Amino acid sequence: MMEPSEKEAPAVHTRDVWKIFEQEAGEVPAVRGVSVSIARGEFTALAGPSGSGKTTLLNMIGGLTRATRGQIFVSGRELTGMSAVELARLRLQEVGFVFQAYNLLPVLSAMENAEFPLLLQGVEESERRARISELFARTGLTGLEDRLPGKLSGGQQQRVAVVRAVAARPALVLADEPTANLDTAASESLLDMMEELNRELSTTFVFATHDRRVMDRSRRLVRLVDGEIESDDVRTP
Repeated sequence: MMEPSEKEAPAVHTRDVWKIFEQEAGEVPAVRGVSVSIARGEFTALAGPSGSGKTTLLNMIGGLTRATRGQIFVSGRELTGMSAVELARLRLQEVGFVFQAYNLLPVLSAMENAEFPLLLQGVEESERRARISELFARTGLTGLEDRLPGKLSGGQQQRVAVVRAVAARPALVLADEPTANLDTAASESLLDMMEELNRELSTTFVFATHDRRVMDRSRRLVRLVDGEIESDDVRTP
């Protein structure tokens, strides 16, 4: 069967994907035969309790973790056979990440952290600063541009991480528990911004979460239990 062209392909497509970790006690399957297709422009949550496999699946979709078997496609391009260099190029050009642990560089300011992917893409400084300043204004970070991560609160660091993920205008944003360290007001503000980007730029968002606020905002909810899809519900906007 022919795969659809990159323009016609879904944002994400997995086919019978497994991830098995080798441990002293033997093989431990974290993801078991997951097949799911996520259309471009979706706002989708992978939900489930701790250990359900949602973060592992998210990391495989982003090429950070290799599947034990099965196939993964991002915008019609198969990740399975890509080299480390090819995966890094795909992440730089196509995918934005929001990590639960922020993953900010401690020696760079908030502005420098946020613009780092744009710097790697070769975007001119004036354009980089304009994009980041606009996103900082949206997320309440104006005035904090020169602060190092260690001088920011957890919520502020998470917002910088989200700005970094979306600044390069990737087709796909993968977010692992993006609201885990935020209070209700900050969470709602962050989700508002993500929904705006989803509507304005058709950016596809896929969350790994057990936060009810994220699940309630998502227009599709894929529930995982013990590494398998338990349910897949599409909500009407």
